[in-house]
Amino acid sequence: MANAIVTIQDGSVAQPTLLGQGPARIPTGGKIRPGIMVLTKRAAEVPQAKEIYKQGVADGHSFEQIERALKEALPQLKSPLVPRNLPWFTVRAQDFPNPEVAQQILDAYGEERGQGHRLYRFPVVFPADHWQSVMPHELAAWGTHDKRFWSQYSADGVTRHCMCHAPVPMDHTGRRTIRIFGGRKTMLREDNGGVCDPESCPEYQARECNLTGRFLFFIPGIRTISALELPTTSFYAMSNAIQRFQAIGHMRGGRISGFLGRARETFYLTKVLREVPHIDENGRAVRVPQWIIELEAPIDVTALLRDGEDTEAAIMQASMAEQVLEGVPAGHPAAADKAIEGDAKPVDVAAPMRPGHPTLEQLLGRAEAMGLDAGRFQQYADRRWGRGWKINPHGRGRAWDELERYANDPEGYADKVDCVLGAMAGRA
Repeated sequence: MANAIVTIQDGSVAQPTLLGQGPARIPTGGKIRPGIMVLTKRAAEVPQAKEIYKQGVADGHSFEQIERALKEALPQLKSPLVPRNLPWFTVRAQDFPNPEVAQQILDAYGEERGQGHRLYRFPVVFPADHWQSVMPHELAAWGTHDKRFWSQYSADGVTRHCMCHAPVPMDHTGRRTIRIFGGRKTMLREDNGGVCDPESCPEYQARECNLTGRFLFFIPGIRTISALELPTTSFYAMSNAIQRFQAIGHMRGGRISGFLGRARETFYLTKVLREVPHIDENGRAVRVPQWIIELEAPIDVTALLRDGEDTEAAIMQASMAEQVLEGVPAGHPAAADKAIEGDAKPVDVAAPMRPGHPTLEQLLGRAEAMGLDAGRFQQYADRRWGRGWKINPHGRGRAWDELERYANDPEGYADKVDCVLGAMAGRA
């Protein structure tokens, strides 16, 4: 695989490094939990298990530590703990490298609602604009110490694979393992052809493989260099959050990171009691009440849209300044092209919703759907936003927004492209 060379903020080129080739990940430094873990019915019948659990909770141990203690003392209990849903979030000192952070969160945002000082609702700021980055999720089957199998999509985003860890390689003698650089290698699971199909997966049907995800965020006023996380296994919580991410991102030019407006509004995480549809063991559809994590965005949408208009005006002014610096005379077709960027066309409500950060393939497909030649559109876009637009997420976002503005006037947009490309040919 070829090494990627990227441009950093000051315009210089960042060379690839030995440890900089993997996908970007958001480091975390603490965990807020959606509920608590309690003994299973079988474990609760064992006096020793009850004593270990009670002592672990009293000592402030994490539920992972309590579960490890239970398994070591009572190996016959394979899964001694089960999650219990609550109307509040659990904040425990042992879930943070700096235990004081837990108390800071409770002091800042905890409430008294008759059940003690609890965390029911708190503001969050997301550190990235891809919702897939701030809410990573997968299907995963866990063993005693690590993941056995997990889902992973192919590069085209179409095929879902079933992955596992590759065997540790041995040297030529077959007696010593080879030191692995960069962590354990992964491979397609062999016994199912590497295909993730929950309906035919024995682990999924046995409830050993489940959907797991987590929100990654910062909390205003809580000083920590690493993001905090909130794990969840709720399909409904994650699906609803995606809708909120996409709605806010659509109004903010693809951005969901940072504060949401000039008044420093934020998203909030809270819990709501909802009746969730569920298929029981007999195949009947039933509804059960559950406390579901909900992502809120209590903001003035009209103010958010006004902020977006101000941003668009600033982009127009910057584009016109760019033309001046490039020496394009007033009245030149290229300068006129910059000036008419703000002339919004009616938006086709049937047009596809803009992805958070559209890919180049999505953009070219949208252009071709409007009757434009993909090659000519790329030449136009190079002139319009500079040659780096296709590798810059915000550059691709601006290209998508322009296609969307002209969705109901494809012929007019084609004339605009031809005008710019014709002017380029005349200057050549």
